[in-house]
Amino acid sequence: MDCQQGDGTSRMPSQRDSRRHAAKAGPWPLGGVALAAGLALLAPLVPPALLAPDPARAAGRRVEAPSPELRVLLQEGPALTVRAAGATRLRLRDGRGKALLVISGERPLRLRWRAGLVEVEPDPVVAAAAGGGERTAAGPRPEPEPIQMPLRLSELWLEPVPSADSDPALWLQKRRYRGRLQIRPVNEQLQAINVLPLETYLPSVVGSEMPASWPLEALRAQAVAARTYALKGRKPGAAYDLKATVASQMYKGLEAETASTRAAVADTRGLVLTYGDSLIDAVFHSSAGGVTESSGDLWPRQLPYLVSVPDFDQTSPVREWRQPLDPAKLRQAFAEIGGAAAIQVLATTASGRVRQARVVGPAGQLVLTGPQLRSRLGLKSTFVRFELQPLLPGPTALSLPGLEAGPLPAGSGALTLPAQAPLDASQPLPFPAAGGMPAAPPAPQLLVAVGRGFGHGVGMSQWGAFAMASRGTGFEQILRHYYRGTRLQPYTEVPGLALATGLERRDDTGSTATALPVGGRR
Repeated sequence: MDCQQGDGTSRMPSQRDSRRHAAKAGPWPLGGVALAAGLALLAPLVPPALLAPDPARAAGRRVEAPSPELRVLLQEGPALTVRAAGATRLRLRDGRGKALLVISGERPLRLRWRAGLVEVEPDPVVAAAAGGGERTAAGPRPEPEPIQMPLRLSELWLEPVPSADSDPALWLQKRRYRGRLQIRPVNEQLQAINVLPLETYLPSVVGSEMPASWPLEALRAQAVAARTYALKGRKPGAAYDLKATVASQMYKGLEAETASTRAAVADTRGLVLTYGDSLIDAVFHSSAGGVTESSGDLWPRQLPYLVSVPDFDQTSPVREWRQPLDPAKLRQAFAEIGGAAAIQVLATTASGRVRQARVVGPAGQLVLTGPQLRSRLGLKSTFVRFELQPLLPGPTALSLPGLEAGPLPAGSGALTLPAQAPLDASQPLPFPAAGGMPAAPPAPQLLVAVGRGFGHGVGMSQWGAFAMASRGTGFEQILRHYYRGTRLQPYTEVPGLALATGLERRDDTGSTATALPVGGRR
């Protein structure tokens, strides 16, 4: 049963709602007296703080649980550049949490991999010891002697120092991020990992995955799916939980946040999708081309809530598409057989996507799965068939993509024939030999992929969510359509869900990795 909110939208009731409604029901006519007497008898035995009412609950305000932290891999490279955003300063710590120094202003901090360590050098050096220049009760703290540069550390942490004049954030390369940054040297590279609360991470994800101008109900559906996917994808035994790309879900930092994406996250705060008391694999994609895919037809495991359903992506710009496959691309994609003269679909799934295909080339044949074929050719989806398009539409004119028919100007490289002597009318014309005119060579042909949709096709279609929201469907109904039989509830009520909220060192090796071997969006 749905409950109506003040804005006219509906939401699913939770256990918290039940408790709130019970509290508003008023005192019991007779039980209240007994309850008061019981509390009076217990008062000498119970600390006063436990008997005192919670001010927040007494005022009718919801008490929010702390937001769990996520670790998101932003970039990898031999060298990185970090700087404070605006008037924010950066505090540097080592891997044990010891404060080293504070970098002031927007001067870049250059980080390099050096002999298995993180080399840190401000450019130019504008550094003071940790806390230098900050105010104390006795006034400004004196600036200490500059620290010897460059620093070399086995692990580096950078955190924005909050100020009254700016939103605490930092720049990594060309993007701004909230939260802290962990720098780890790995395999002659530096890994930049953003550590921040889940609810702080989500407004950027929603804005990175969907246009912020889309209907709020679509953004809310995306927020719930992204929150569920992120919590399901946490890996306590690994160096990070998620990537900032479509390998997990897109996360472009502060610039992707807007008022609408922040509202979508706030309106659904803490809500996740569950099935059988466990978080679901809330995968999603851009556009399904009219029908989504069942998880078992693409991946090894069929999940009960990821079944094929109709999609409503009629307005999607990638609902239908054509992709010419030029010979050079085919030679690169199928180098072991010298290219491809034809691609034959051998089997399809129930929704019509390629399950298996044969590639016929000059030097042999290949049999590939649909995802393998998509990866090699860079196709938008496996919802595809292949056609041969003639390059010679007429007997004399060569037609290539981008080349329009018509006379070629002089000097343009047009084919010219050598000069011929004028014909002698007294001489008979030569006739072709017995057997008729020589056969014309076969016309060149271009292989074309003709497809529908964009992405793996499993779970929520973002363009479908847009269409449903545009016609007034609430985010709960959107989620129920694409994730069949699931339940919407606060993550604090999911049994057995461990929510790490701090920077504690994680020694457990258990993994909450998704059962599906792909990212949320692709």
